[in-house]
This record gives sequence, C-alpha cells and structure tokens, in this order.
Amino acid sequence: MFDMKNLSRLKKLDENAPEAMKAFWAFDKAAFADGALTGLHKQLIAVAVALTTQCPYCIELHTKAARAAGASDAQLSEAAVVAAAIRAGGAITHATHVLT
Repeated sequence: MFDMKNLSRLKKLDENAPEAMKAFWAFDKAAFADGALTGLHKQLIAVAVALTTQCPYCIELHTKAARAAGASDAQLSEAAVVAAAIRAGGAITHATHVLT
C-alpha cells in the first residue's frame, strides 16, 4: 500500500478541498519555520514522531528534510532512540492499569 507515488494524489485534495488544504499547507509551513527551535530540530522531532506513529511517508519525507537541514547519522539515531524510549515508556506506565 505504501508508495511514495501516492503523494502525487495530494493535488486531488488541493482541488477538492481547496480552502482546507490551503490552510493545512500554511500551517505546515509555519510549524516547520525557524523559531525558538531551528528547522533542523523541528525535523528531528518530526522524525521521532513519525517513527512512533509508524507513518512511512512521514519517516521518508522528514528524514530527507532533516538530512537537508544538516542532520547527521548520530542525530537521527538519537532521535530514533528517544522515539523508542517514549513508545516503551507509554507501555510501561500503562502497565500500571493492569496491576491490582
């Protein structure tokens, strides 16, 4: 089901829901603009979130964007480990719900 070519169909969303998609693209651009966090840091966060949501499109797109912003293998690796720790931590803390 995953195929990067599918992203070409985003144009159909733009055509069929122009106002909502215009708002989405503006929000996306603003979210990733430099601010208190650099674009590199925001892309590393995006990679970590993409790994936890397991979205292959996001993983590929944000890894490329992080690399373009200067991310090293070490930075991407640490982002991945943080994502794994958060995912595992959620399982551990939710385990308290099964203990009586």
